[in-house]
Amino acid sequence: MNYKKLGNTDINVSTICLGTMTWGEQNTQDEGFEQMDFALDRGVNFWDTAELYSVPPKEETFGKTEIIIGNWFEKTKKRNKVILATKVAGPSRKYIRGGGNNYTLNKMTEALDNSLKRLKTDYIDLYQLHWPERNTNMFGKLGYVHDENEEWNKFEDILDHLSKFIKDGKIRDIGLSNETPWGVSRYLNLAENNNLPRMMSVQNPYSLLNRSYEVGLAEISIRDKVGLLAYSPLASGYLTGKYRNNQMPKNSRLERDGDFWTRYNKPNTVKAVDNYYEISKKHDLNFTKMSIKFCEIQPFITSVIIGATSMDQLKTNIESVNINLTDEVISEINEVQKIYPNPCP
Repeated sequence: MNYKKLGNTDINVSTICLGTMTWGEQNTQDEGFEQMDFALDRGVNFWDTAELYSVPPKEETFGKTEIIIGNWFEKTKKRNKVILATKVAGPSRKYIRGGGNNYTLNKMTEALDNSLKRLKTDYIDLYQLHWPERNTNMFGKLGYVHDENEEWNKFEDILDHLSKFIKDGKIRDIGLSNETPWGVSRYLNLAENNNLPRMMSVQNPYSLLNRSYEVGLAEISIRDKVGLLAYSPLASGYLTGKYRNNQMPKNSRLERDGDFWTRYNKPNTVKAVDNYYEISKKHDLNFTKMSIKFCEIQPFITSVIIGATSMDQLKTNIESVNINLTDEVISEINEVQKIYPNPCP
């Protein structure tokens, strides 16, 4: 396993992060336990979850993934072996604290305390804002529409809330998710100028089908040491090749919940995937491993969040750290990107 520092901290996190969002929906608790046992044994010390999980989000499964992780901590007594990240939901469904803006002190306190209870721990290593309160482009949305009269909690107030949690020992560090260059820069500047805690990471999508992070945010990540935690590196399974030639594997994410997983169903997805697949075939590389490794080697990335519903998938994903991508492979990948630039933003 490979490791990098989380932001400008002295915390070493594995460059493969164990994603957990399927536990409680596509995966049972026993399967989640097996994944945690295996990942930790292979050197994966960084796990990511959220109060919202499992997904697709539903009221009856809200918090279920955190409960599974907490039960594993209770059973194994290995909480100290794991760098644990979770998230507080932004404006969302009515069943999440009544909907609306969620980053008031009272709502954040409620969210954090409930996550701690479900996770059966007294601290979170990395507490992340799952998405912004303000109206901005995220989750692949294009066409920014500005609303001058829109209201959201001030960034400095949110940082002050998080500072209280840090002083109380409930969290160690903080991060963002689904954020923009403006948002990241604003949080960093306010933290520096007001002696408030700084964001250590940004959890945004990044894959061969979506390299938009490289425009703007990559520079911020490197210069300001606020690395990317790349989610969806396999683009909901498209970059494993399992959906090629109109295949639809039984119990796959798209077969189960196709109406929810529409982000990567775009006009040029199939063409780009086929081109990337041919590169892996030409160089005798496992397509899944090549797709993940391309993410891991980017200098702006701290860790790549993998998600698996089977042990075979998990093993393949973790083993991606052991392969090398030659300059020729990377050059060919970049040529495909020129032809089909970010087909799935």
